[in-house]
Amino acid sequence: MKLEQIDTPAALIDIARMQKNIARMQARMNTLGVAFRPHVKTTKSIDVVRAQLAAGARGITVSTLKEAEAFFAAGVTDILYAVGIVPSKLPRALALRRQGCDLKLVVDNPTAAAALAAFGDQHGERFEAWIEIDTDGHRSGIQPEQQTLLDVGRILHENGVTVGGVMTHAGSSYELNTPDALAALAEQERAGCVRAAERLRAAGIACPAVSVGSTPTALAARDLQGVTEVRAGVYVLFDLVMRNVGVCALDDIALSVLTTVIGHQEDKGWAILDAGWMALSRDRGTSRQSHDFGYGQPCLLNGTLLPGYVVSGANQEHGILAAVADGEPAGDIAQRFPIGMKLRILPNHACATGAQFPEYHAVAADGSSTEWPRFYGW
Repeated sequence: MKLEQIDTPAALIDIARMQKNIARMQARMNTLGVAFRPHVKTTKSIDVVRAQLAAGARGITVSTLKEAEAFFAAGVTDILYAVGIVPSKLPRALALRRQGCDLKLVVDNPTAAAALAAFGDQHGERFEAWIEIDTDGHRSGIQPEQQTLLDVGRILHENGVTVGGVMTHAGSSYELNTPDALAALAEQERAGCVRAAERLRAAGIACPAVSVGSTPTALAARDLQGVTEVRAGVYVLFDLVMRNVGVCALDDIALSVLTTVIGHQEDKGWAILDAGWMALSRDRGTSRQSHDFGYGQPCLLNGTLLPGYVVSGANQEHGILAAVADGEPAGDIAQRFPIGMKLRILPNHACATGAQFPEYHAVAADGSSTEWPRFYGW
């Protein structure tokens, strides 16, 4: 199917850009001498994950048990569920492990650790748990020097749970935008996670894996001594937030939303699109960055950027295309963007925009496309 034939709105993946992004990240991990475990929450698509594994990725990271179930059913066995486990979800985790899935769970507090140990003892299952480390104060985890780290480690180790490793995510990297700042945070992330592993080992608790990563720190790290693997997710498609962080260019962004011009408000200089926030998502992450892209950066159907314009507003099913204040003059908006014209919109946040669609249209170099399913749910 050609782009002109696809009903809008639709999510497009530029295959060539995606493959370039995959190759870039995998080559960097190979150079740094660490394994790479991509986070598949960005795409939730087995077609994309197969390309990542074919390039050399070892295992995957998921953010929901449904992802774990779907990718295990598709043949992926080495899976890290990188969200703190709670007792109500343990039966599903047990079912996956009993089917042969090498599922690793995450804890960051004594209560969760004790519940996991008790459930495993009750069901005769030796779970593997990784301890989440907080290396930047961004979200969850135990700080490397806290006593709680050893408390959690001992609860697991002494009650039949394998301590498989430690993991961290420097999510505050999204707030940075210079190479030196990103490199400094990557080192902070590395050093903190390695230190946590060293403390556990000194206490007699095996801790083989040291897992770090975010897309910005993965691409900025200069040395990963003591790290065994890196995780990153949005790199596979990139987005406008990552462009502002400074780790990709606009022409690296592989995801876009195909939309059609459906009307005009000529006195306001608006073209009305059939892609509102239900297609583009409500994510306005670039509004807090150096360059605000509104709800997305428009391009022509062939991918050529329209730098003087943004999607300035969005309702549920309507998007507003308008000239930016410091861009090119709008001219005759109806003449420039006639009704029926199709455009592509680069997204602020690839994960959020992808989540609006049941499938991607994967676009080849010749303009033809095939459908790649994605899935929803937790």
